[in-house]
Order: sequence, then C-alpha cells, then structure tokens
Amino acid sequence: MRESKQSWREVLLALKGRGMCAPCIATGDGALGFWSAIDEVFPETVHQRCWMHKTVNILNYLPRSVQPKAKSAIQAIWMADTRANAQRAFDLFLETYGAKYPKATECLAKDRQPLLAFYDFPAEHWVHLRTSNVVESTFATIRHRTSRVKGAFSRTSLLSMLFKLALCAETSFRRLKGFNWLAEVIRGVKFADGVKQDQQLEAA
Repeated sequence: MRESKQSWREVLLALKGRGMCAPCIATGDGALGFWSAIDEVFPETVHQRCWMHKTVNILNYLPRSVQPKAKSAIQAIWMADTRANAQRAFDLFLETYGAKYPKATECLAKDRQPLLAFYDFPAEHWVHLRTSNVVESTFATIRHRTSRVKGAFSRTSLLSMLFKLALCAETSFRRLKGFNWLAEVIRGVKFADGVKQDQQLEAA
C-alpha cells in the first residue's frame, strides 16, 4: 500500500510464508522502507541499488548542459568489465564533478558498495541485476491502464485484468541469461568480476 517498512515487511513475510527462500541479491531503488524490511526478513540478502534510478537521481543535481557528459561517465562505471575498473571510473566521476556539484557526487558516493554488488555474481546475470526496470516497465503499463478507469473495478475484475496485462507483458520479457549459473549461485559458489573463482585459478 505504501513504501513504508511495514508495508514492505508484510509483502516479504507473505512471500516467505508461501515458501520463498531468502534471495541471494535484491535490486531496488532508494526506498528506505524496502531495504529496512529486507534486512529484517532476509538479512542474508545482498543489496544491489538500481543504476537507472541512481543515474536519474544524480542527473537531477546537475545542470542540463553537463548531463550528457556526466551520464556517459556514470555509464562507464557500471559498464566496466571488473570491479577495479569500476572503482577507478567511480573515483574519476567524484573527482571530476565533486568541486562544482557536491550534491551529485554525494548521491553517488553514499551507495558505492550496493551499486557494485553485481560484480560478485556471474557476468551473464549483470544485465538483469543492475536495474529494476524490467519490473518498472511492466507495472507502468498496469498503472497506465488502471489510472484511466478509476473506480470501475470490483476486486475480482481488477485482479483478472492485472493478470491478463501481466501475461501480455511477459511476452516481451528478456530471456534470462546465464540460466546454467543459477544452481551455482544458490549453492553459494563464489564469483569475482563475474567469473567463477575456481575458473580464475585455473586461468592463472
């Protein structure tokens, strides 16, 4: 019902009650209620901040003339092939814009660790983990339809419509990459910079 901790806590407890195990990683925006609730219900879950939301938040602190260049600098962080390269791009952004636009750099710096959490998972999964937009896009369609017909639904007809809209949205979902790595992730196999650690040792 709201973005409060209690609302999110009820959602997560309901999922847990239906048999959902603790997620290995959760991707979300800056809603503090969600992160507080997941820390309570699934304390072992790793936090990953959504890069799409974070980018928008940072750009809001910058003048329009600077935004295209800053956006490219932000993209260089999450597109880096290793965490070390991402850290360098991260520091470069802070150094470049920190003096003139401290609010923008503070917005980025405060979430350094959760923004780079995806590097500890298979590289094939990065495209799915870095943003929550796949969920946002689906619900945008549902929100648009329901806002046009306010008050015209019973609970049953509303749920039926939402179900059909979700089925339609599902047809355009991106296929899950790296499906074969899911069992390894669930078993707790360690990855570094998207590569299974024993593979790194063999390569070395």
